[in-house]
Amino acid sequence: MTSFEEAETEETVTCLHLTFYHPGQEEKMMFRCLNFCKREQLRVDDTAKFGRDSSVCRYNLMDTRVSRIQFSLQFYRKLHTSECGFEIKNLSKKTKLTVNQTELGHLNKIDLPWKCIICFGDYQILAEIQEGESVDYFETHLHLAKAPILQERCLPCLPSLQPIPENGISPSLSLPQGKSPTEIDENEL
Repeated sequence: MTSFEEAETEETVTCLHLTFYHPGQEEKMMFRCLNFCKREQLRVDDTAKFGRDSSVCRYNLMDTRVSRIQFSLQFYRKLHTSECGFEIKNLSKKTKLTVNQTELGHLNKIDLPWKCIICFGDYQILAEIQEGESVDYFETHLHLAKAPILQERCLPCLPSLQPIPENGISPSLSLPQGKSPTEIDENEL
């Protein structure tokens, strides 16, 4: 047998891609302590904390409006499956965190959807989970967005705003069968 045949099977590692945006990022440089475009490996029992306190947080945001510990991400395996996921918890006492349309108060936590937008203050973070097989490690891969994420991407989880006609009746309401809308001059009312 060759060494290639005897080598252990390579397993893929779950990777959490995080794309950051803030409207003042060029002037304020709040992301200067983040390591962009390089994957970073963490043990599955590590909690990835984001905030401005470098002694506690692995990912530092250099902004006095950010809490000492803003939020955390915890890797876990879902019950009775081999599927893994991340849990996000808001650790800020002052700032609410929004994951897609779910608002999290202090110490609230939810499962991170496979693709979502995390918002707090003026910060927008696009989170995308790339599944893997490893149960020992996961990776983070940080990116910097040039344009606002909420305008740049169109996610199915975000509501599409439809104009409401002057009569206040939503066009999504169905009309009785056989009836069609008719236009009436306002003087005829």
